Amino acid sequence: MLDLDPYAALQKLRPVESFHVTSADFDDGGALARPQWSAAAGGVDRSPQLSWSGFPERTRGFAVTCIDVDAPTGSGWWHWAVANLPLSTTSLEAGAGAPGGPALPEGALVLRNEDGDRGFGGVGPPRGTGAHRYVFVVHALDVPSLDLDPASSPAILGIRCFFHGLARGILTGIANRD
Repeated sequence: MLDLDPYAALQKLRPVESFHVTSADFDDGGALARPQWSAAAGGVDRSPQLSWSGFPERTRGFAVTCIDVDAPTGSGWWHWAVANLPLSTTSLEAGAGAPGGPALPEGALVLRNEDGDRGFGGVGPPRGTGAHRYVFVVHALDVPSLDLDPASSPAILGIRCFFHGLARGILTGIANRD
């Protein structure tokens, strides 16, 4: 059985409140659907649908990230990072922000993933590395937007979320190619 405490594998984060995140595309702790896999692994690199509720009243904005905490890198593998989502955004459609997909709200900033692309890089754990946990996190922030250079890495977004985070909602999907 996999440990579903996703951040224990990489780091210790400042404790914050939690809130509810769901997806129409997968259940927490369940397998990711084929569209969420990378094209190289037989998928279509489509971000999953996400919805969230129950965040603190003092929330002013959101960020969304996805990291493979089990990537054999020692630092994880960032698949998706979206900053500056307005308070009025409480869901993202599947494929949000991808070329030809549903638009993100005005002002949202999509950072480059580990593959160097702006958008969701689908999952595809290397063969022989077992099951991987893909951790989708919605960060409730105390500011409406973060001052980020568009060339910032997801790790820079992570540190900004650390200092501005009020709460986080976590949803974990699993993928395995063994």
